[in-house]
Amino acid sequence: MTLRWEQLTVDAADPVALGRWWTEALGWVVVDDDTEEYEIRPAPDRLPGLLFVRVPEAKSVKNRLHIDLRPDDRDAEVARLLALGARRADVGQGEQTWVVLADPEGNEFCVLSGRAAD
Repeated sequence: MTLRWEQLTVDAADPVALGRWWTEALGWVVVDDDTEEYEIRPAPDRLPGLLFVRVPEAKSVKNRLHIDLRPDDRDAEVARLLALGARRADVGQGEQTWVVLADPEGNEFCVLSGRAAD
């Protein structure tokens, strides 16, 4: 059996708005701009992607699955994401080398410290 990771699906009140936010945050491209299912990918033919689907209920608890992002400069990237509309989030992480943020709909994600040169 062969499996290939296609995408991560994210529930959203407004798939288009949230998908556009993540498109800007990641610098990815839109491959489906449907108002009910909005999909972005690193490039049109690259996987995995993020698929934002409309759901009626609001987010109510901490995500059990989240995205970790590794930038060259953690602090600069955190500042950029906050300027785009992210907010700091406390999920009980305490003092760490990463920063927990939440997207405009409250989905937590982590911005890790920069990776040391190999």
